[in-house]
Amino acid sequence: MILYQSTRDLSASAQITYNNMRTYYEHYAVNWEQPTIVEQIIGLENWDIVCDGEVVGAIRLAVGDDECYLRDLQVSAQYQNQGIGAQAITESVRLAREYGVKQLRLRVFKISPAYHLYTRCGFTIASADDRFFNMIQNIT
Repeated sequence: MILYQSTRDLSASAQITYNNMRTYYEHYAVNWEQPTIVEQIIGLENWDIVCDGEVVGAIRLAVGDDECYLRDLQVSAQYQNQGIGAQAITESVRLAREYGVKQLRLRVFKISPAYHLYTRCGFTIASADDRFFNMIQNIT
């Protein structure tokens, strides 16, 4: 059973992000370490993804007037490909509706397999650059 709770340990949550994203940071020569991630997530809406009592991932949202930005969705490697990411996207959409916004948006590395998950879950490409797809989903 998957549950969502307000993040209790930002450092541990940031470590999940670092573990998952390290190969992308290295590929693009981005110098992001775990303490830098903590600094970046402090002001966000941070949610733990909990499976059978264990924190297995994170959802991070930045909420504006008309849109919500899914800044981060991470699932620890050993829990990937089990539907947890898709459930977390559903939860992100639910939260966005609760915040009363009209659009959920995100940015994903072009080389990330998460791109396919986002398209399956209803996101479309709004724009792209050399590294990223900027994706949106309208909230109705």
